Amino acid sequence: MEGGEAMRRNQTLICAPIMADTVDQMLNLMQNAKTSGADLVEVRLDSLKSFNPQSDIDTIVKQSPLPTLFTYRPTWEGGQYAGDEASRLDALRLAMELGADYIDVELKAIDEFNTALHGNKSAKCKVIVSSHNYDNTPSSEELGNLVARIQASGADIVKFATTALDITDVARVFQITVHSQVPIIAMVMGEKGLMSRILCPKFGGYLTFGTLEVGKVSAPGQPTIKDLLNIYNFRQLGPDTKIFGIIGKPVSHSKSPLLYNEAFRSVGFNGVYMPLLVDDVATLFRTYSSLDFAGFSCTIPHKEAIVDCCDEVDPTAKLIGAVNCVVRRPDGKLFGCNTDYVGAISAIEEVLQGSQPIMSGSPLAGKLFVVIGAGGAGKALAYGAKEKGARVVIANRTYERARELADVVGGQALSLDELSNFHPETDMILANTTSIGMQPKVDDTPISKEALRYYSLVFDAVYTPKITRLLREAQESGVNIVTGVEMFIGQAYEQYERFTGLPAPKELFKKIMAGY
Repeated sequence: MEGGEAMRRNQTLICAPIMADTVDQMLNLMQNAKTSGADLVEVRLDSLKSFNPQSDIDTIVKQSPLPTLFTYRPTWEGGQYAGDEASRLDALRLAMELGADYIDVELKAIDEFNTALHGNKSAKCKVIVSSHNYDNTPSSEELGNLVARIQASGADIVKFATTALDITDVARVFQITVHSQVPIIAMVMGEKGLMSRILCPKFGGYLTFGTLEVGKVSAPGQPTIKDLLNIYNFRQLGPDTKIFGIIGKPVSHSKSPLLYNEAFRSVGFNGVYMPLLVDDVATLFRTYSSLDFAGFSCTIPHKEAIVDCCDEVDPTAKLIGAVNCVVRRPDGKLFGCNTDYVGAISAIEEVLQGSQPIMSGSPLAGKLFVVIGAGGAGKALAYGAKEKGARVVIANRTYERARELADVVGGQALSLDELSNFHPETDMILANTTSIGMQPKVDDTPISKEALRYYSLVFDAVYTPKITRLLREAQESGVNIVTGVEMFIGQAYEQYERFTGLPAPKELFKKIMAGY
């Protein structure tokens, strides 16, 4: 179902921005856009190195395989055109005459443009009147006034783009979009605004922008067409689609959207799962309080702060003091639980079981289990290991935090600096729950290679990359390893079931993650 065209549940268009030095290059990119599944192309005239308005626009209109939107963005609105205004507006008027489907005129220039038209507007061409704010996202009242001004200018389609300083800024833009009486394009730029670009079909946006390649964007935060269609199932989203996401900082590395969206699609579950770059969890939950925001996974650094945001917390998660899964119940109340420790401990037990004679009870019983990190995941692993009968040691950068957690689980505390010289016995288990060794700092490791020979198994919660330096050096030392991918899959089973009420597609999860 490449491109997801089979079941188009919404009318929201995907527009590919086309930026190139020459018209020929633009035409090639337009062909790519069509193949990728775009509905129309935005021709960025301000990106052309040389431009002959009459012949170039005529060529583009006649040869474009998709409907065209012409934009000639000046530097004062974030574009590349630095010439005189009359020539710029003339080119847009010419595009209208020569058969463009849409043109984009900035709100600051629309009066001058309308005056120059003398009422000779093409019936075919729709005028998008746009406003871009690269500093912030104004208040709801200011956005409402902006939309009213754009409408009053005679726009066929209203367009505004703001900048997200916080993920909650997007809520104000959704509010405007869903209540708009005219076709509207409303985007929030930057990584914290990604949700605005994916959820256009849910809130009734006219179009979203999708790029042909990662990084080749015409505005900050644009996803690729491929991701919109194949990860986020863009064509299947609608007003009743439930929203899920992973809360973290950083969060763009997460593989959760791949996993959950593919699983949703495989059973026809009407949900979408997105990365949510969050600064403050309490503000997030206060802002996105509707039942539409149905469930959240949680990663570093919010697993502990999120406990206090929940109306009810599972007893185990309360004991651990960390939550990695939140479900919004039908009454709007938030229920928090912890699936981390189940995922990690069962993956570790499986490997130990394989290397030891069959025995009753847990293979962790009696083992010295060293946990690196005293955050949410560290607490979960320490608690899980203790529950299985292991003797727990906590190593952390700050000794005080290690001591606090060690006291709770009845274990020993070390500072991270002491870890490489800590080997009271052999056959120990090591579990890294920090982000040490995660992309981009792939050369970092929490312990010296020499010290690894005292361990029989090393686990790393980091899964980007799958084989961290810690795991690579453990393998080279002949030690069994458990990757973060195995923990990731294990903890995702229970989350998926809580989110959907359906059994987890375990084989599908394993298949999706096999490539990572």
